Amino acid sequence: MTVEQIITLAVLVGVIVALIMDRVRADVVAIAGAAILLVTGAVRPSEVQGAFGSPAIITLASLFVIAHAMELSGLLDKAISHAVTLCRRTGAAGIWGLIGLSGFGSAFLNNTPIVVVAAPVIRDVATSIRLDPRRFLMPLSYVAVLGGSCTLIGTSTNLLVDDMARSSGQAPFGLFEITPVGLAMALAGILYLLLFTGRLVGRGGTAPEFDPAEDERHPVSHVDISGDALEDMRVFAAHHAFQPAKAAISVAVFLGVILVAALDLAPIAASSFAGAVLLIVLRVISPDEAYAGLRPEILLLIAGMVVVGIAMEQTGLAAEATGWLVNSVDKVGPLTALIILYGATLLLTELLSNATVAVLLTPVAVALAESLGVSPRPFLVAIMMAASAAFATPFGYQTNVLVYQMGGYRYLDFVRVGLPLNLLTWAVAVIAIHRFFPF
Repeated sequence: MTVEQIITLAVLVGVIVALIMDRVRADVVAIAGAAILLVTGAVRPSEVQGAFGSPAIITLASLFVIAHAMELSGLLDKAISHAVTLCRRTGAAGIWGLIGLSGFGSAFLNNTPIVVVAAPVIRDVATSIRLDPRRFLMPLSYVAVLGGSCTLIGTSTNLLVDDMARSSGQAPFGLFEITPVGLAMALAGILYLLLFTGRLVGRGGTAPEFDPAEDERHPVSHVDISGDALEDMRVFAAHHAFQPAKAAISVAVFLGVILVAALDLAPIAASSFAGAVLLIVLRVISPDEAYAGLRPEILLLIAGMVVVGIAMEQTGLAAEATGWLVNSVDKVGPLTALIILYGATLLLTELLSNATVAVLLTPVAVALAESLGVSPRPFLVAIMMAASAAFATPFGYQTNVLVYQMGGYRYLDFVRVGLPLNLLTWAVAVIAIHRFFPF
């Protein structure tokens, strides 16, 4: 191995260990790793600059501003107030309807404020109609995660995989290209949760109030566009007065961004950036409020991990790892290789951040497909789906932490419900990928 490869490998191992130990914030770990690679010459300054200016970073930053404008307009609070009235009239069906709407919103909007606002509503409504809140709180978090898998902008993982795949010479993904696979997983997951959550979660006991100190004891390294990490969830609990004009403009701009990207009139990075600037020009959101909504800790985490990925590629470390993997699956067919890759991604995402998993496995997926003489598309979609499917632990996502405390769950409740959900979505994802993304 060359000196650069040894340095890159040492940094990669150090980043992974630090993330598993969870003693230091994930964004600090990623940026520290990038700094070491830059100082030692494993990457050039121009490559670091490119990581911070990648389309994924521009898209995420712009969408954060747009979503923040919608939050400040009071639109979310207004929608929840109407949902409360509906749930009190329709009982359990209304609660499941609210969970479904939360999942739909998570395909486009920040799911942390959605869950933070919806969770106490679901708990109180369920209690008032004498239903166990634990039948609904865990599914709320899971459905929000599944909803984020349905579009390219639903999670930063999808955008990051798309960005790295383009760097490897692959065609960019469309905004709704992965929707058939994500929707199949979401529908299967919702059906499973609807039928089995009540049976798998232990009954009895009371649901305590959420203890913010518990969240501080369990920092979360998984991050997506929903803001599922690194921030204090209490900031999302503030009530915002409804401002109809600002809400209407922010929704119109958001829909315009989606439409422009879906029709391929402009890349999603360009349309989202233009939309964010337009909201500032129209004074729907002030510059200071826009900066507050950027969430630099999430952007820096992703940029830092992109630098690590660049170092792996430039030093040839990724090629060597890929060669080892290709040799290990040399005698299996593409479908078996897809199943193995999904399982490896699923295992890693329970331990590491989504960004780390995307950086590690996206180049491997491309090289693996090329070695098998098939399209890399199915393998890339598998990474997108599996990297978001951390269901078997209450600390995989910040929304899981919230419902874990609010619902008074035990750790094993998440294992009992989340592990079968992982296996189910694995099977559904592989079938759907094979159907909609042929080799």
